[in-house]
Amino acid sequence: MELKMIKALWGMTGTLEEMFLQVSNAGYNGIEARLPAPEDESRFRELLEQYGFDYIAQLGRDGETIDSFAFHVERAASFNPILINSHSSRDDMPYDNQLKFFEKALEIERNIRIPIGHETHRRRAMFTPWTTERLLRDLPDLSITADFSHWCCVCESLLEDQVDRLALACSRTIHIHARIGYAQGPQVPDPRDPAFSSELEAHERWWRSIIQHRLKAGHSWTTITPEFGPPNYMHTLPFTKQPVSDLWDVCLWMANRCRVKGEEWMHERQ
Repeated sequence: MELKMIKALWGMTGTLEEMFLQVSNAGYNGIEARLPAPEDESRFRELLEQYGFDYIAQLGRDGETIDSFAFHVERAASFNPILINSHSSRDDMPYDNQLKFFEKALEIERNIRIPIGHETHRRRAMFTPWTTERLLRDLPDLSITADFSHWCCVCESLLEDQVDRLALACSRTIHIHARIGYAQGPQVPDPRDPAFSSELEAHERWWRSIIQHRLKAGHSWTTITPEFGPPNYMHTLPFTKQPVSDLWDVCLWMANRCRVKGEEWMHERQ
């Protein structure tokens, strides 16, 4: 199974041409980004083809209602993404309405024949392990993008009491957002800091489980996006608002670590 390292354009600066070149030079396999503005569509398509990038289309607030979700999924499909990542539904939506949303989302996914991962994100339907578990059990074909950093923040823990729910979530994951969360937030100041070694190890246990599930299921690839964010996701110094880490360096370190660790996990004796 191939591990595809994907670079989120979130937090990057410069022109499309500059960003694509920087991502390519760093050895990533593709990009994850929201759909381009209409005036940038042609150039965006040209650059994807020029660099041979895999593309993961990201839906944000355009995934909150089923009508908006359907419209933007159809538009995303025109860019031939290998996967669509969606911030789907809302946390305050009654469960029956959430269930109807995801039933229709599955119909849309079957029609476009592009995998859709619904992200475990705050403010969305899957913002906790237990809300996600209920949806996954009621809808066996539903898949997720695993960003368990949000669950650490919401649950104020490293999810020690959520083992069974995590196991289910890992088995249904089609895309990994490799960001390290902790009990008080969705992003540690710097994952290279030994002070957060326990958080790093916890997330890597979950990613290992995901990769091994996908390997056993016979998938040909798994995508990983080291999705650390800029301020205000990233911590800043008081008064100056200077970021405490270099976003590009942190993401690249995480990508390189995931590549090495992922190869180890795939070759472990099962």
